[in-house]
Amino acid sequence: MITGDLKNRIDSLWTDFWTGGITNPLTVIEQITFLMYSRLLDMQERKDEKRTSVTGKAHHSRFGEADQDCRWETWRHFGAEEMLPHVRDRVFTHFRRLADRSTGAGSQFAAFMKDAQLMIQKPSLLVKAVNAVQDLPLERGETQGDLYEYLLSKLTTAGINGQFRTPRHIIRMMVELMQPKPTDRICDPSCGTAGFLIETYEYLLRQHTSQAGRHVEVIDGEEQVTYSGDLIVQEGHRRHVDTDMFHAYDFDATMLRIATMNLVMHGVAEPDVHYQDTLSQSFEERHPKGSKNAFDLILANPPFKGSLDEQDVAPDILRTVKTKKTELLFIGLILRMLKVGGRSATIVPDGVLFGSSKAHVQLRQHLIDNNQLEAVISLPSGVFRPYAGVSTAIIIFAKGGRTENVFFYDVQSDGLSLDDKRIKIGDGKGDLPDVQAQYLRWCAGEGDFNDRTAKAFAVPVDDIRAQNYDLSINRYKQQVHVEQIKIDPRTILRKLQELESEIQKELSDLEVLLT
Repeated sequence: MITGDLKNRIDSLWTDFWTGGITNPLTVIEQITFLMYSRLLDMQERKDEKRTSVTGKAHHSRFGEADQDCRWETWRHFGAEEMLPHVRDRVFTHFRRLADRSTGAGSQFAAFMKDAQLMIQKPSLLVKAVNAVQDLPLERGETQGDLYEYLLSKLTTAGINGQFRTPRHIIRMMVELMQPKPTDRICDPSCGTAGFLIETYEYLLRQHTSQAGRHVEVIDGEEQVTYSGDLIVQEGHRRHVDTDMFHAYDFDATMLRIATMNLVMHGVAEPDVHYQDTLSQSFEERHPKGSKNAFDLILANPPFKGSLDEQDVAPDILRTVKTKKTELLFIGLILRMLKVGGRSATIVPDGVLFGSSKAHVQLRQHLIDNNQLEAVISLPSGVFRPYAGVSTAIIIFAKGGRTENVFFYDVQSDGLSLDDKRIKIGDGKGDLPDVQAQYLRWCAGEGDFNDRTAKAFAVPVDDIRAQNYDLSINRYKQQVHVEQIKIDPRTILRKLQELESEIQKELSDLEVLLT
């Protein structure tokens, strides 16, 4: 949790960029990311130098003798007129060289620096930005992630170029429903800012950090819990978490830079993040270990309403579902990427649930007859406002197995108003805690889920087949009709006349009193 003072400093930096002519929030975050990366690079180098002086063991230096002027602690002291050309021509050139020989922590981020460019044109703005980044507590690991998350929240408020994220409380619910384990290999095939992977890491911290690794402090009057970062060391999974747990793909290089920095800032040393259109035929060629039967868990909010040329799509995905629609193709892709027994929670537009085209029915039939469809959680149509009013649902499924019953939940409130303002209602949680509680009860075989008038209920697979594999919740939910008592209009008229008489009598009595 970052303090109000730190938020104010970030807000001030954001204003400096705005007044300096850089108004696209994605560009602002990207430029701040570059500066953070430069400082973190120097910080790590200094740590390794100290370790070398103590142990005598050499380390892989990020800066050669000729590149010492590219270190943060060197050039940040330059004057404004000298700093701008130096950062643009020397420091960013050094970033690009690192991309060709990157190793160790943060190396994946270095790989995305090949096309990095300094977009700051005003020397005074660069000096302000550098001073602001220098004042950020990047040395405090427990603060880094919160700090970067607050930066990313600016995308939510700005929403330019369609770059907005899945609401954090929806992501958290999905992660808690899936209960990831420290041995899992986890992927997001359309990662954006890596929100799903970050929340998974936070979940593992909450669930697997020892009591000794939990630190409670009061920040801005609220008690906050932070973690030492020694995640599951006792169980020996730290290296797996750092190098092979988290995998992400996207075809927006800017988002990948931000996603990688987000993971690194939260504490994942070497996340596996790749520039790739995961639906393309080249995906399997470039990532043979990630394209098929590779992951235990996939969390995703893939693009809606897109359309692709079939010739560009991997043939085995088209064998699962022959279509051009990205929202259907991504389900086929996820099934291909999962291990047998691997599970996914994926956000889909409602059309996936009830579309009547051959491709829609084919996909739902494949999910139900050849795999295990576990749950359909219907979300209110305002969840993605103010950017989109589309109705969505979360589908949870496992690769392989068989479907016997499907859990349905009709979420009527996510804890925020469903208009463009998205104001907190009550405790801000809505139905989400109950979704988790009911789903876990259903998974455990506890309770009775036969009442289809309730928010949570289960439907036998034969009932779904009988409805041509329709998965819309309204197809199965029974509405409770309240009996309306009809009153004879003559009775209503008589009562009105009696009330009128009483009013006239009281007016007459009042008139007598006033005379």
